[in-house]
Amino acid sequence: MPGYRNSALGFFGLFLTFLPVVPPPATAASLDYVATYVWSLPQDPDFGGFSGIEISDDGKGFNVVTDRANLYWGSIDRDPSGRIRGMNIAGRAHLQDSKGTPLPAGRLGDSEGLAIGRDGRIWVTFEGLNRMAMYTDADRPATRIADLPHIPSIRKNSGLEALAIQPDGTILAVPERSGAQDRPFPILRYREGAWDQPFTISRDGEWLSVGADIGPDGRLYLLERAFHGLLGFSSRVRRFDLTEDSISAGEVLLETRPLQYDNLEGLSVWDDGQGIRLTMISDDNFLFVQRTELVEYRLRE
Repeated sequence: MPGYRNSALGFFGLFLTFLPVVPPPATAASLDYVATYVWSLPQDPDFGGFSGIEISDDGKGFNVVTDRANLYWGSIDRDPSGRIRGMNIAGRAHLQDSKGTPLPAGRLGDSEGLAIGRDGRIWVTFEGLNRMAMYTDADRPATRIADLPHIPSIRKNSGLEALAIQPDGTILAVPERSGAQDRPFPILRYREGAWDQPFTISRDGEWLSVGADIGPDGRLYLLERAFHGLLGFSSRVRRFDLTEDSISAGEVLLETRPLQYDNLEGLSVWDDGQGIRLTMISDDNFLFVQRTELVEYRLRE
C-alpha cells in the first residue's frame, strides 16, 4: 500500500536523523618521494661516514656528524620546488672530550646520534664507549652527562644510535640493537640532569634503530635499517605518538627495497611550508663502493 510505504520510509528517515554521525575511516599516512642528492667532497679526506643530521626550520641550513667525531655545518641550495641542488660547508669541528682532547676515530670517537636544541646546545651520542655528550660550542670541550642506566641488552658497539630532542629539551635516545630480534628497543630519556627508561618500542626482526627526530607534530620518527649482504641496505621509517608516560604502537610510513638507497643513518623532520618533510643522510662507511646521499620525502596524511 502506497500510504503504508511512505509512512515506513518517513519513520526510517526520522530514525536515521538521530543516529550518531560516524566519520569515515582516516586515511593512512604515507611518504611521497621528493628527490635524492648525491654529495661528495673528494678533496676532504675526513668527508663521509655521516650518521646524524639536523636541518634548520627553513630547510636552508644543516648540521651533520660523522662516525669519526667530525661535525660539519653550512647552507643548502634548493631549487624553486625545494629539491636540494647544492650543499655548502661553512665550518667544521673535531669534537673533543671533556678535557679538551680531540676524540680519536674508533671506540672513543664513534659519534652516531645528533640533536640540537632550541637553545643551540648540541647533543651527541657515541656507541663505542656508550655515552652522550653536550656541546655549547662545537669547538669547545664536551660537557659530561650523567652515566647511562645499566641496560644489559645494550651490547658493545651497539649503543645509543638514534637521538631526538623534544621542544622542552627532553632527550630521547634509542640503542641500535635490543639484544634479541624479538626483544623491544628500550627508549632512554634524559631530563633535568637524570636518565630514566620510561617505555619501549617493538623490534621487528632484522630492523635496527639508526636515526630519530621529533617532528613538528610532536611525534617521534624512527629511522631503521636492515642489511642484506650483497643486496645492500633497506630502510624503514616508523612514527609514534608520545605522552608523558606512554608511547603508541607506531605506524610504518616508509619501507624501501634493498639497494634503493645507500646506508641511510641520519634523520631530520621539519616543516617545509607545504607539510612535514623528512631528510635522511647515508653513511658511506668511507668505502668507494658506497656514497653519501641525502634523500627527502614529504608526509601525506
